[in-house]
Amino acid sequence: MFLTLNHQKMDLYTISKFFVFECYKITKSFPIEEKLGMISQIRRAALSVHLNISEGASRKPDQERKRYYEIARGSVIEIDAALDLAKELEYLNNLELNKLGDSMVRSFKILTSLIDRK
Repeated sequence: MFLTLNHQKMDLYTISKFFVFECYKITKSFPIEEKLGMISQIRRAALSVHLNISEGASRKPDQERKRYYEIARGSVIEIDAALDLAKELEYLNNLELNKLGDSMVRSFKILTSLIDRK
């Protein structure tokens, strides 16, 4: 916000920021009893994706940078699993998932390519 750093120029940064917003929006419709459970977990994991991308981009050694990207990708997978349960519990419908799903898949693919890069 106050610093102008390279990670802010990455497409992945913009996509993951949108992903966080979508996770927050979608969890607003969850039942109140999930406030300390699934809502909190999805939001924390979404924020973890964005923050690990930001911190990873600032790391100089490739191995260290990739580790942050691996953590971010793991959080994407965690959210996917939680949303699968939320859908089965009928907290969500397919229309609500479209934007979120697109940003999730894009984030996952870019993170995977950054991790696999030699």
